Amino acid sequence: MKKVYLSIIGFSILCRLSAYSQTRVDTAGNKPAFSLNSPAAYDTTDYRPRRLRIDEIDLVSSYYNQIAGHSSVTGDNANMFGNGVYTNSSNVMDLSTGLNLNLVWLNEANNKNTLSLGMGFDTHTSASAAYVAKLGGSKTGGTRLYPSIDWTVENAKTGNTFGIGAYYSGEYNYKSKGLDLHWSTKTEDKSGEFGVKLQGYLDQVTMILPSEFVPPPKIVPPGTIVITTASGNTITYNSAGGVVNSKNSLPTSARNTLSASFSYSQQINSRLQVMLLGDVVAQSGYLGLPFHRVWFKNPKDTDAVEKLPSSRFKLPLGFRANYFLGDNIILRSYYRYYMDNWGTNANTASLEVAYKVTPFFSVSPFYRYYSQSAAKYFAPFGVHSPTEQYYTSNFEYAKFQAGFYGVGFRIAPPTGVFGWQGLHEMEIRYGHYTQTTDLVSDVLSVSLGFK
Repeated sequence: MKKVYLSIIGFSILCRLSAYSQTRVDTAGNKPAFSLNSPAAYDTTDYRPRRLRIDEIDLVSSYYNQIAGHSSVTGDNANMFGNGVYTNSSNVMDLSTGLNLNLVWLNEANNKNTLSLGMGFDTHTSASAAYVAKLGGSKTGGTRLYPSIDWTVENAKTGNTFGIGAYYSGEYNYKSKGLDLHWSTKTEDKSGEFGVKLQGYLDQVTMILPSEFVPPPKIVPPGTIVITTASGNTITYNSAGGVVNSKNSLPTSARNTLSASFSYSQQINSRLQVMLLGDVVAQSGYLGLPFHRVWFKNPKDTDAVEKLPSSRFKLPLGFRANYFLGDNIILRSYYRYYMDNWGTNANTASLEVAYKVTPFFSVSPFYRYYSQSAAKYFAPFGVHSPTEQYYTSNFEYAKFQAGFYGVGFRIAPPTGVFGWQGLHEMEIRYGHYTQTTDLVSDVLSVSLGFK
């Protein structure tokens, strides 16, 4: 499920970035009480610009629907029961909502402080999750909660920034805690900016095994039965069938991710802005998922849980360019090359054309192309051998090409959306995704900005 979540979150963030990349009046500059250029004569104990205020509230909701086969839970086995019943569905439905509150104040040095508080909630269903239990009786739905906090200080004289952030994500089988440290430095003429972001995630993967790998019921005299379910609950029954006690006994395994992100943006001229991007990512710990099966080529061999290395190194390098084509059109282009030490190489290229129909309404069609080579540990159903050191049938690591296209609509009238002054902008964005592994998905996102 994590891949799906990242896709939805990335799509939602894209809505916000697209909105801000358009030229518009700096509304913060229209609020005299918070002008960074207020005369010193007004700097008294009642100086309002230093008071904490709500700068903006962003609300983003997304709906995601996926139709696909090649289930990782069944190990790409379309007939796991051997009776003709199809067991290879990877259909997914996800509803997500995120709320972000930005608080702003000025300190004694007149530096701008921004405190961002975020809260996100997802609810989803996954068809493949049913087959964690081999007979298809496992729970298919779940929820995820992910709060975040970030504090950034911007120097009033230089424009340089420094900030720290913290994150948490929790769902039934996966917990993640994260911290980041980020800063940026502008060039002397402020036409360029260099940024660095250091992140660390400490995750815990709940070791939910396929049902056939769960220990069988234990009988302890006199007549007591102990059953461990696929979800990790140990239930003790007495001889009369009553529950003596129930507890969750599933262990967890650690997964750690450390990353360093670097960026440099430069305003070439009044129309062209470019940015160079680079990341270095190192992962360690349990990097697979315990309920992903693998079926070997010899039918006499029993199935197994996917087995992947305990470390991974990733290196994405990217380039972004925005060009203002006249007064009404902005071209946003992006390219990224990716490689890792599992043998995957990938290329991403995208183009978005933002057309300003009126000063307050714009349309943004977009297209993104993606291709990747297969990881050296991947093979589909019935190809792996148990003598291999590592193996997986998760099609996330397969060779494929993908296309993602759609359109966004943004409205930001001076009188507020629907005449509501507090709702200063709204964006609706739709995208359709296709993959050569027969995966098809659609995502619809609505973003509201309040001042």
